Formats: sequence, C-alpha cells, structure tokens
Amino acid sequence: GQLPTWLQGILLRNGPGMHTVGDTKYNHWFDGLALLHSFTFKNGEVYYRSKYLRSDTYNCNIEANRIVVSEFGTMAYPDPCKNIFAKAFSYLSHTIPEFTDNCLINIMKTGDDFYATSETNFIRKINPQTLETLEKVDYSKYIAVNVATSHPHYDSAGNTLNMGTSIVDKGKTKYIMFKIPPSVPEKEKKKSCFKHTEVVCSIPSRSLLNPSYYHSFGITENYIVFVEQPFKLDIVKLATAYIRGVNWASCLAYHKEEKTWFHFVDRKTKKEVSTKFYTDAMVIFHHINAYEQDGHVIFDIIAYTDNSLYDMFYLKNLTTDFEEKNKLTSVPTCKRFVVPLQYDKDAEVGSNLVTFPSTATAVKEKDGSIYCQPEILCEGIELPRINYDYNGKKYNYVFATEVQWRPVPTKIVKFNIQTKEMLHWEEDHCWPSEPVFVPSPDAREEDDGVVLTCVVTSDPKEAPFLLVLDAKTFKELGRAKVHVEMHLDLHGMFIPEKDLKTETE
Repeated sequence: GQLPTWLQGILLRNGPGMHTVGDTKYNHWFDGLALLHSFTFKNGEVYYRSKYLRSDTYNCNIEANRIVVSEFGTMAYPDPCKNIFAKAFSYLSHTIPEFTDNCLINIMKTGDDFYATSETNFIRKINPQTLETLEKVDYSKYIAVNVATSHPHYDSAGNTLNMGTSIVDKGKTKYIMFKIPPSVPEKEKKKSCFKHTEVVCSIPSRSLLNPSYYHSFGITENYIVFVEQPFKLDIVKLATAYIRGVNWASCLAYHKEEKTWFHFVDRKTKKEVSTKFYTDAMVIFHHINAYEQDGHVIFDIIAYTDNSLYDMFYLKNLTTDFEEKNKLTSVPTCKRFVVPLQYDKDAEVGSNLVTFPSTATAVKEKDGSIYCQPEILCEGIELPRINYDYNGKKYNYVFATEVQWRPVPTKIVKFNIQTKEMLHWEEDHCWPSEPVFVPSPDAREEDDGVVLTCVVTSDPKEAPFLLVLDAKTFKELGRAKVHVEMHLDLHGMFIPEKDLKTETE
C-alpha cells in the first residue's frame, strides 16, 4: 500500500515482553519485563526497532538469572543462601513494598521528554529514537504518592496531569491529582520539571485502609472526573503479602454490594463539588472522554460487573486453546453517565435531574445525594482511543479493539457515539493492538487522519505487521510487515516529527 506523505514521526509502544528468566517464570502476563517497540515513518518508508527497557528490575533479574524483583502478580523471594539476618530484614522492608521500575504499560510525554510508565511510583525516561533507557524518576520524591496511573492527561499549556494514591500518609489515605509543567524557568535550567510538580487537589479516600484501584480518570474544560470504585486495595494485606507468600494482586478485591462514587473537582478553584453522586458497583479501567453540556458533565467509560479480566491473563490460563476456553464473565460495556452539576436545588425527591434528551438519569435521593444510571452506548470494546484534540470536548468517534466475550482483541472498530454506527477491520488469525489515531496536518473534521495498529498473528506462517487505515472510511491504506517476532503490547503514542529532538539537541 501507500502511506500518506504527511505521516512523519514515531509510533512508540510498550508492553510485557519477557516472561521467563533462567528457570523462573512470571505468574501473570502483565508482570513480564517491559519491551518497547517503535515504527518510524520517514518519507513513505517504515523502520522497526524493539528493545527491552533496561530498568533496575531488568538488570537485577538478568544478572541473577532468575526473577528477584516482585511484580504485581508474582512475588520474588530472596536467595535462600543469604544469612538469617538478611532474610529477616528483607521481610521487614517489604511492608510498604519497594516497588518495581518495570514500566511496561504506557508512554508519557513531559515537556520534550518521554517516559515509560506503569502504576508504581517509578517512571523511566527513554529516548524515543533509539529506545535507550535513561534516568529513573521516583514520583514520591516530589509528591506523597505510592502508586500513580499510567494514563495521564495533557492540557493546552503542555502540562502533564496525573493522579496517584497516597497511602496512610499522616494518618490519611487520599487520591492526589498532580501537575508536571512542560519546562522549568530559565534560571533553573539544570533542574528537572518534576521539581516543580504541583498538587492540584486531593480527595480523601472513603476508607483509610481500602483505597479504590483506578487505572485512568477523566477531564473536561473545567473539571477533573474521578471514579472511586468498589474495586479496592487492602493495605493490611498488601503490607503482609510478602510474609504470607501471596502476590499483591490477591490484595485487590471487588465489593459488589458497595456503591461507586463520582468526584468532580473544579480545575480553577481546586475544590470538589459538594453534592454526592453515585452509581451501582462496577469495575472500570479505561475512561474514553468527558465534556460539559448545559450544566452537566458527560463522561464515557468502559465498565465491567466484576474483575475477571485480570484473572484471565494469569499465564496458567494462557494455553494454546486460550481463545476457545477463556470467556469473560462480564462483557466490557461502554457507558455514558450524564451528571447534572447545576440543578434546581428545590427539585423533588425521586425526580430525574437530567434536563436534555438522554436515556441516562440522575435521580435525587432523600438525603440529597444523586443516583446516576448510564446510557449504554455499545458493548464489547476495549483499549479506547479518541482524536486527542477533542479530549474534554464534545466528540463523535471512539477507536477501539473489539473483544466481545474473549479477552483477546480480534477486530478494531470505529464507533460513532452519536449515530451508534460501527466500522470494523478484521482478518483471520489477526490480533490487533490498541488503535492510535493520528490527525492529518490540515484536518477539518474529527476523523481526518489515519489509525495505526500493530497486528500480531496466531498463524506461525504469517508475519506480524503495522496496519495503517484511513480513519474516515476504515479502509486499509497500507501495511508494513515485520519479519521478527512481535509481542502483543498494551499502550503507546504517536510522536510527530516536530516533537522529536534532533540528535544535536
């Protein structure tokens, strides 16, 4: 095929790549050592490269020729040859665990720099052109967070906005929204942007020892949207996991009898909206988008009724007949919540406060709290992406993978939220990864551009490839085959040529 001449830059992706070290094996697919890979587009040609993230975790494991650093689903125990004192000490030091820097989930941009991220307090700077691993940054040196999401947002001023949880800090557990500036003042050129990290606001956790797990959050022009779900981390279990010989993943539990709470923080005043908004129990990983309309915040998410998704990816379940055998017990559902932030305070109890046409409702309860029920937009999509120029604004299109009842994606889709129309791309034995939308330079409409996805094949005779689709029609423009083994990755980003430093810089 042919690539558009304007497509110049790098598609950079991240995901687990190595699951065995020496004689030891990780228990879970999401624990594997991070493997970065990239497709560089230059004058109609595509260049591929891949490299393991040289994290401290990677280096320690490779040097020991066994897994010596614990991951979320796999506990690593110290070498039995060590003396008894060293042993006792290592048990103690695991109370608030020294987390791994195996940053395998996503890529984050801060100023002119790029970082591999996961959900611990560590991120690793990387060179997007060579995939070389550079310095390690510890968020907790700048703000009191023990974990942070790997789905940050970017505002129009170039700031990076992210959320993390501060566990039992000064006797409180809270969710912290923080902002990293894109650059530092001239006179501080030697310092890093992280030194100027600012806490935007904090939301107290409803429970000191059971904070909510979250993988992403939403943002509109004026608000930050945070969903506190009853999928929670048990801090006491976390602190004793090492001694009990269980993994940290076992410290997460879904409480289906509890509510899911919505928090809205005003970005200007940094204060939370005082009304209590809630819905039924659900598990969410990915926010799609959020925006404001007529005094309401509208936000779209992908929700589950249980947490079976994580369990599917234990390596013991990833057998040859994985596709046939494994079924999700909860299908991912794309839900739209419409939340009236401005409403008639004298409205009757039991009345629906949503004032424009939508099947989503927000009903006033006796105690003044508001119970929200969503509009179901569609089912069976995951790894959603949008045209990020429309982030926080009214929008039409979601690009995603289609999973239905299987945990492995077999199609990519373009879903029109307004008309509910869906376009697909699929091919036999093909497993596409998260689709990334790249707008064309002279884009007039939301879907002017291309969609990029890396496709691995379950047919050993077929080579994996990068696929380029016209985002409007979803017709294939071209593909670049890669004659090496490519891994199924998680997330990534497209970096336009103008955002890449030249080698001299």
